[in-house]
Amino acid sequence: MATLTNAKRVVVKIGSALLVNRTTGNLRADWLHALAEDVHWLKASGLDVVLVSSGSIALGRGVLGLPATPLALEQSQAAAAVGQIRLARAYEDALAPHGIVTAQVLVTLEDSADRRRYLNSRATLEQLLGLGVVPIVNENDTVATDEIRFGDNDRLAAQIAVTVGADQLILLSDVDGFYTANPAEDPTAHRYEVIDSITAEIEGMAGDAGSGLSKGGMKTKLMAAKTATAAGCAMAITAGFALRPLQALQNGANATWFTAQSDPQAARKRWIAAMKPRGSVTLDAGAVAALNKGKSLLPAGVTTVAGPFERGDSIAILDPDNRIIGRGLCRYNSDEAARIQGRKSAQIETILGYPGRAALIHRDDMAL
Repeated sequence: MATLTNAKRVVVKIGSALLVNRTTGNLRADWLHALAEDVHWLKASGLDVVLVSSGSIALGRGVLGLPATPLALEQSQAAAAVGQIRLARAYEDALAPHGIVTAQVLVTLEDSADRRRYLNSRATLEQLLGLGVVPIVNENDTVATDEIRFGDNDRLAAQIAVTVGADQLILLSDVDGFYTANPAEDPTAHRYEVIDSITAEIEGMAGDAGSGLSKGGMKTKLMAAKTATAAGCAMAITAGFALRPLQALQNGANATWFTAQSDPQAARKRWIAAMKPRGSVTLDAGAVAALNKGKSLLPAGVTTVAGPFERGDSIAILDPDNRIIGRGLCRYNSDEAARIQGRKSAQIETILGYPGRAALIHRDDMAL
């Protein structure tokens, strides 16, 4: 059975019903401050923590006095704009007493669908985590339309877990796991402790019903589990209403764990290796030796660039004898790569006119 303290990097998804009192529309401040204690505990245990939080529309709805009935798109966007600033401030107020710096990261589905924007999101989140910051991620509901929405934060949380290479994803919900049927309707329903494979039978047990404040039902949680586990990230569904729900999970609270199919780094390497290259770079012997020692590819080690390709595209990595030794996601387009090939990273800004990234291909974006 997975435990939180076995993880290195964990993503926690927080539903609207946990954060916002559905009767008053007010923030559940006591619950949030207790969650902050959990985050502090995880950080003190050496884990990186990312929070994917719903709640902006629910908070904004109450402030604006909008009805409890489903909102029109424009109303949802307005509520999100009002609620998002309150949500970010609430997290900052809860975590600051523990010496934890927070950051707000707003994304849309396009940020994961477009490879260049995906790489930007990944680089930003990696930098924040490297600085010890706890990112608070939410869908950018103020601008997202139905065509570019994740639709629920279960899917968003899974995508963020993949983006940051998390090894655990925790969905704090209003249910304490995955059941054979809806336990509110079927007294014979039983909860799974562990699910190793999401079969057609398992999918048939999922329903659509969500809480009054959230969109996600069990089907969306299974979709999240498929995404996360395929990328090497274990996922748990557990009830979040109690104070300090993460500590409770660690201590054996009811939950369903979906086991990872591999580790995050290996899954990412397989994904990169399977991509069709759009171009190539040829390296000198010194660069090949550096890559074999686990280093990133710097422009100085490149002798030839063949394109065309765009930033974020997969390209083949060739040794001096033009043999393919790997593939990677390039941080520059082919024109930019050709201009900086053979040059030191410190010269990039002078050549391109802006301070680019030091590596042409980062080691985490490379499969040898």
